[in-house]
Amino acid sequence: MAQPTSSALRALAMEYKSLQEEPVEGFRVKLVNEDNMFEWEAHMKFPPDYPYSPPSIRFMTKVWHPNVYENGDLCISILHPPVDDPQSGELPCERWNPTQNVRTILLSVISLLNEPNTYSPANVDASVMYRRWRDSKGRDKEYENIIRKQAQAAKVEAEKEGIVVPLTLEDYCIKTRARPAEQPLDMTDFYDDEYELDDDDDEEHSAGEYGDDDDSGNGES
Repeated sequence: MAQPTSSALRALAMEYKSLQEEPVEGFRVKLVNEDNMFEWEAHMKFPPDYPYSPPSIRFMTKVWHPNVYENGDLCISILHPPVDDPQSGELPCERWNPTQNVRTILLSVISLLNEPNTYSPANVDASVMYRRWRDSKGRDKEYENIIRKQAQAAKVEAEKEGIVVPLTLEDYCIKTRARPAEQPLDMTDFYDDEYELDDDDDEEHSAGEYGDDDDSGNGES
């Protein structure tokens, strides 16, 4: 495996800090291992030349969704390599490019979860059930029942691991920590060999703390 570049490490460190301070609604980000900036929960892996190549996203619990494979891999245009592939039905502009980042990925995942792409599904059975549920305006309950059972099972597993599952909209919506206008975010002290900020930097830049909160990542298949 190629060695990570310093630019990839710095880019990820900056994005991680930004998402700790101003989370995407419904997501908390956390490293799988504090010594590895290239693997995030749950479960996002970054290539050594990020952001020139896209990361991959895999759901760790079962997700019955038209654009999620059985193994949990997410199929979404924004994470496909930036190559010209006429047979895919995707335009090059719909695929990954270096201007994308973790925040735009998470927003795309939210959009895809809310509005599945059924034209080129990763899970054909889920796609058929979803269309039937949608066209019946919710009267056909098969898709809905599977989702509910999976969500309940995931909640039980999460609680076993001490993870608090939000049950209300208020709990779901993560509050951001406002940054005073006179104290803009300083990214210059971001990286050292341990992927962490020094204690002195933490005190000087209080908005730059690493958090311990957890996560789990509109496109097309």
